[in-house]
Amino acid sequence: MSLWGGRFLNESNKIFKKFNSSLTFDYLLAEEDIFASISWSHALVEVGVLTLEEQKKIESALIFLKKEIFNNPKKILESNYEDIHSWIESNLIKKIGELGKKLHTGRSRNDQITTDLKLWCKRKVNFLLESIILLQKTFVFVAEENYDIIMPGYTHLQRAQPITFAYWCMAYIEMLKRDESRLKDILVRLNISPLGSGALSGTAWNIDRTKLAISMGFDSATNNALDSVSDRDYVIELLSASSISMTHLSRFSEDLIFFNSSEANFIELSDSITSGSSLMPQKKNPDALEIIRSKCGRVHGALMSILVVLKSLPLSYNKDMQEDKEGLFDSLKTWHDSLSIANLVLKNVKLNPVSCRKAAEQGYANATEIADYLVKKGVTFREAHHISGQLVLRAINEKKSLNDLDLSTFKMYSDLIENDIYKEITLEACLEKRGSQGGVSFQEVRKQINKEKERLNIL
Repeated sequence: MSLWGGRFLNESNKIFKKFNSSLTFDYLLAEEDIFASISWSHALVEVGVLTLEEQKKIESALIFLKKEIFNNPKKILESNYEDIHSWIESNLIKKIGELGKKLHTGRSRNDQITTDLKLWCKRKVNFLLESIILLQKTFVFVAEENYDIIMPGYTHLQRAQPITFAYWCMAYIEMLKRDESRLKDILVRLNISPLGSGALSGTAWNIDRTKLAISMGFDSATNNALDSVSDRDYVIELLSASSISMTHLSRFSEDLIFFNSSEANFIELSDSITSGSSLMPQKKNPDALEIIRSKCGRVHGALMSILVVLKSLPLSYNKDMQEDKEGLFDSLKTWHDSLSIANLVLKNVKLNPVSCRKAAEQGYANATEIADYLVKKGVTFREAHHISGQLVLRAINEKKSLNDLDLSTFKMYSDLIENDIYKEITLEACLEKRGSQGGVSFQEVRKQINKEKERLNIL
């Protein structure tokens, strides 16, 4: 049964009917549609469309439908209705007869669709926020557990300056904090109800839309019905936020894939999130991280899809907008799953402190300290930089670290270098000098960890 048959003499072509249907994916909105329908029934009582007794009968039938769906979710998919809205309305009418036909008074599927979708998005945002906060907590825990492990930091995938694994963890917390902030910001704009906007110009019934909005858990009602049924900014924003966060998770994955490689050997991943090779017995593959990395492209694709769908649409609702859901549903699930897997990977990562430190020492990560040492002796930074570079080249040729060069070799390049150079270029000294806000010193990282523990209520 369709909701628009009166204007048409002939039935829809079966192929078109299937092509036009959205039930295979918008069935996920069943709970939201029932919730919004019950709220709408209360509003119809206030304007005299329904009696209180009729409203109670409608509400009881809708709650019964919700239970039926919960007990057998596939029940919806076994039907051939156009969408979830027509499925619910038709089944309501089957249960309570003609009374069920009153429920749609004053509303359109146009405002119904976006109301349901906003309600669904609000619920998902809260789940996503929980997962993002949980991953932040795990980063804090891992940072504290591995507080003093020194490793090389990288630029251009070349060893640059020494950092700590804890410091690396704190960098990803900053990314996740921005992800959290974006979601909370989106929630402010998402929390405005379009119900009562009708098809595009409002409803003819004197519905108190603000009261209706608040009864559904929204902060307020929208101001323009034409915009309300056309608006999918919240879909774009959520897909944008998910794309940015998935980019963060992809970078996290790539870092750990590299750290886990035989060449780096900084970490070992748990057996529980890796796999082996069907041919090579020695292999232990970081599949979980590779899948997160690849799924990033899937989410980016959904964002581009909705942008292209909406870019030339005239106001107000067009059937093109049916394409707003599949990509969104899939992307938010993918994002949530990826956050959960990232948390599982991180919780079980095991560090190799010896390899981490050895890589930091062999990478001439303390070369900048020689330059800074000479600057303190009165040498210009550019000249000091040049001298430090020459010493690195000498150490490379002799297959030594800078710490292993004897004082006479240092003096060949500058008479200003004294025996105190050795304490200046230890890895610990390199770290401790960088105690500015956001720096890598042990003290500053400890301060960052304590700050995040307080923010996240970690005891």
